[in-house]
Amino acid sequence: MKKVKRRANAALLIAALIIAGLCAYILEFIDHGKDWAMFPANQSVYSGGVLNTGTLTDRNGMLLAAAGNGVYYYSDDPATRIACLHVAGDYRGNIGTGAVTAFASKLAGYSAINGTCGDGVTLALTIDARLNIAAYEALAGRKGAVLVIDYLTGEILCMVSSPSYDPNTSPDLTSSAYEGVFLNRAISSAFTPGSVFKLVTLAAAVDNIRDLTERSFYCSGSIALSDGIVTCSGVHGSQTIELAFANSCNCAFAELAVELGPDCLEQYCRELGLTASLDLDGISTAAGNFEKAADSETALAWAGIGQHNDLISPYSMLRLVAAVANGGIVKEPTLLMENKHGAESRILRADTARTLAEMMSYNVVYSYGEWRFPGLKLCAKTGTAEVGNGSSHAWFAGFLDSEEFPLAFVVLVENGGGGLAAAGPVANSVLQAAVS
Repeated sequence: MKKVKRRANAALLIAALIIAGLCAYILEFIDHGKDWAMFPANQSVYSGGVLNTGTLTDRNGMLLAAAGNGVYYYSDDPATRIACLHVAGDYRGNIGTGAVTAFASKLAGYSAINGTCGDGVTLALTIDARLNIAAYEALAGRKGAVLVIDYLTGEILCMVSSPSYDPNTSPDLTSSAYEGVFLNRAISSAFTPGSVFKLVTLAAAVDNIRDLTERSFYCSGSIALSDGIVTCSGVHGSQTIELAFANSCNCAFAELAVELGPDCLEQYCRELGLTASLDLDGISTAAGNFEKAADSETALAWAGIGQHNDLISPYSMLRLVAAVANGGIVKEPTLLMENKHGAESRILRADTARTLAEMMSYNVVYSYGEWRFPGLKLCAKTGTAEVGNGSSHAWFAGFLDSEEFPLAFVVLVENGGGGLAAAGPVANSVLQAAVS
């Protein structure tokens, strides 16, 4: 009897071990099944380590890239190939964040139940190739980035990085014209923001300074602080916060930065998603930087106006202006048509977002000139970020206050000069194409 009992216990132990092993395998399969299926040695998906299946299109069905039977090809239109290179990617793997690489499992039709699909699938991006072409042409060979998003759905309609090249050829990497050509500047780089950062300081001031709208800010062309001087681009005299923002007055915003303090500004940068690496459909974006400069009023003041050691990715700035446009709520951006209307989060109070939006509208009316953007109900902020050697990055960020065209945008022109003069016309070109 004891022998039978021992055998029964042994059988139960073996059964328990088998069940535990199966559970462990299932858990591993759930966690790593896609990695196993998409291993480059899988000849049903890859050929010589290169994805060999699937078709990639823009939102209107225009072919961007396709592979099968060892044949790799892109759009027949050279302008489309060049303008969409960084978002679509390439089969040589030079553009590591491109859709061909980032969404390889989707192109292969992977599912946990069926594995991969032999012929792959057609995957539609949210990008409108027509807008990418307009943006790339507007950059006119200058290094930079352009992003446009539908702020109600989170669909990224335009993502351009320059310089680019035709994926059917190879760029001349010895030429300075192709410096950083494999990098998607829209999502994988962070730049000195200059005065577009004043949106952050303004948001913090609206929330934390009770008498902000009743105050008068005086600008004599510079402001003396305890350990240095901050200069302004003009002499603005006495001004309200609305005028100070429209004038992009360094003196006023230096004063606000010092009053708010380093901890407050650092908190707003963090909560607005400006300093962390973010997730775009599984693609990690570039993190930004804000140094609190707690030991120096002058350094803190410069940080509060977007200089010092500030860095922001164009993608992170896009999320911010999209949230301002959408009442403080950011619809998480996506490049995949299947993901639209996805997650959302509130990063600004509704009344704070409304105040920022009204002031951004006033910027265009009072300072920039509505005539520069005919037919567009534009709300925007410029940035001219000094980066040394007399050079400045040109920024222009904002949105259309339009139910028909709920579009937010960011334009960056590296070493382009003034934000309004260099980046403004690029934004106008792509937005005019979007509403036509």
